[in-house]
Amino acid sequence: MAAPFTLEVFAFEMIRAMELLTILNHCHRHRGFVYQHARFSPDKKSIEVSVRPREGSAAVCSGCHQPAPGYDHLPERRFEFIPFWGILVFFLYPMRRVHCRNCGIVVVEEVPWGDGKHQLTRAYMLFLARWARKLSWKETADAFHTSWDQVCDAVEYVVHWGLEHRTLESICAIGVDEIQYAKGHKYLTLVYQIDQGITRLLWVGKERTIESFQGFFTLIGEQLASQIQFVCSDSGLCV
Repeated sequence: MAAPFTLEVFAFEMIRAMELLTILNHCHRHRGFVYQHARFSPDKKSIEVSVRPREGSAAVCSGCHQPAPGYDHLPERRFEFIPFWGILVFFLYPMRRVHCRNCGIVVVEEVPWGDGKHQLTRAYMLFLARWARKLSWKETADAFHTSWDQVCDAVEYVVHWGLEHRTLESICAIGVDEIQYAKGHKYLTLVYQIDQGITRLLWVGKERTIESFQGFFTLIGEQLASQIQFVCSDSGLCV
């Protein structure tokens, strides 16, 4: 009697046929790196994709972003990627350290799919942040088998990246809100731009205190802060 066809069987057949690597190479290729092979984890609950440097490709210093000679390798690190067919996916890669002549120090290399000490890949953080605009953070975490903290980390990463890479020419109106992220009165403060024709999340801060809220104005600077004319809030934060 043939075994029942399940999602895991389908995923296994796709991996065995190397289709997963084909998909990754088509949609998420990284210059200087190669997807080596994909396999189920020992507990069969996730897919592990091994990554290696492309032959002849130099490591890049994470400080000055320039090629640098290799120094040694760190233990294999796991980076969580966007789930496939509802199954968790992890990139496995032993990070290289480089001896950068420009920086004058030994530093961990820069990899295009990750950023700093984040456990999630950049692609997955962007993926979660986009869904967090449509669903609550808890619903997003439940839907993609991750944690509320990971969704929060993803949203903070995307917000900070956006602030660093876009011009905030004028902010006239902001909305201030709060969300509880744990028991025991643990809150985050959220600040949105709510000008006519544009609504976007600008900042996420821990706690719901005046000191925390002040961090938003410190971030945008006095010039932008002086342009704000309206503040809308239905939270317990006194603004």
